[in-house]
Amino acid sequence: MEHSETSRADTMQYRRDKAGNRLSVLGFGCMRLPQKGRSIDLEETEREIMEAYRLGVNYFDTAYIYSGSEAALGEIVERNGIRDSIRIATKLPQYLVGSRAALDRYFGEQLSRLRTDHIDYYLMHHLTDIAMWEKLKAVGVISWLEEKKQSGAIGAVGFSYHGNTEGFLKILNDYDWDLCQIQYNYFDEYAQAGVDGLKAAAAKGIPVVIMEPLRGGKLVGMLPQRAKEAMQRSGRDWSPAAWGFRWLYNQPEVTVVLSGMNSMDMVRENCRTAAEAGPGQLTAADLDVLREVTERIREKDKVGCTGCRYCMPCPKGVDIPGTFRCYNAMFLESPGQGRFEYAQTVGLTKEPAFASQCVGCGKCEAHCPQGLPIREKLKEADKALRPLPYRLGIGLARRLMFRRTKRKENPI
Repeated sequence: MEHSETSRADTMQYRRDKAGNRLSVLGFGCMRLPQKGRSIDLEETEREIMEAYRLGVNYFDTAYIYSGSEAALGEIVERNGIRDSIRIATKLPQYLVGSRAALDRYFGEQLSRLRTDHIDYYLMHHLTDIAMWEKLKAVGVISWLEEKKQSGAIGAVGFSYHGNTEGFLKILNDYDWDLCQIQYNYFDEYAQAGVDGLKAAAAKGIPVVIMEPLRGGKLVGMLPQRAKEAMQRSGRDWSPAAWGFRWLYNQPEVTVVLSGMNSMDMVRENCRTAAEAGPGQLTAADLDVLREVTERIREKDKVGCTGCRYCMPCPKGVDIPGTFRCYNAMFLESPGQGRFEYAQTVGLTKEPAFASQCVGCGKCEAHCPQGLPIREKLKEADKALRPLPYRLGIGLARRLMFRRTKRKENPI
């Protein structure tokens, strides 16, 4: 995508979408809005959203299943009269859709919640495999989307993604998308869609919106002491969050970086970084610092997999680097987080990619630059990642997500 433009030097930079619209390089992610008890703190949320807006943020991202988020955003936008000067992105809950009528039902509900007559960017939510996109196509989503675009109810169509690189590329090349959204950060450079997916989208002129730029805050709050020391020795007066955002803004292929901001300090710091950072600004020394930080984080890894994918493809369909990334996440973050990611990115593909599918042929080990005992580690990882409750849960989720959409289809 195009390099950044600046409106005011002290506020915000912008990059362009396919239609030429300016999008702030920092987007406001509305999944983690401030809470009061069990509900969204509407007053505090309004203060933060309006401060971000004042500082130049014009891209606001929500979704049908973010509890209370669409309604809160709609109320705040309407009360402050800013609808015509911002862009709203929300997402179709594709995992709940089984008919064309459901498309209209969910979309109508979202328009009502958001108090608007149009959605600027409408994304197919949480695709992990092209089979999910094919299921939507089977109920007529393409003609439905085109009708909504022609009527002006939808401005642009995209998808958010949580599977592997191969699956991402299949979906990317199957439709004339207006944008896509991927998880991407300096630690996950080769995970999920990864850098290859980012560059493939940019090569097609498709804007890329980044989610989880700090892994849900873990690249701030869970950095090992030695990683923090590497940043401090750099001589840069940047916070861990600023390091993460600057790494992303350094790449011209990135269009918008979402941040789930839930404090005024966070809003102001992230807007300040977005005003300052841009493509090509990081020096070789800066990039070396982040490589060292990544190495310090990976010292907790159970498997020294770098995600290079020389072991792929597996003849039996095992997602080897995906399995090891999730296994390592159990120890870097928490057992539950690693297992959740495994279920999401490895288990919920139409053709499962579980470590248990390994037949021990050894082809992967012959190509591994690290010389890892992959076959042994796959058995170890699968046992840790899929205890009985998770096996049962993944099985149930698979039956629901890949249920038949046409009578002529074979049951899965």
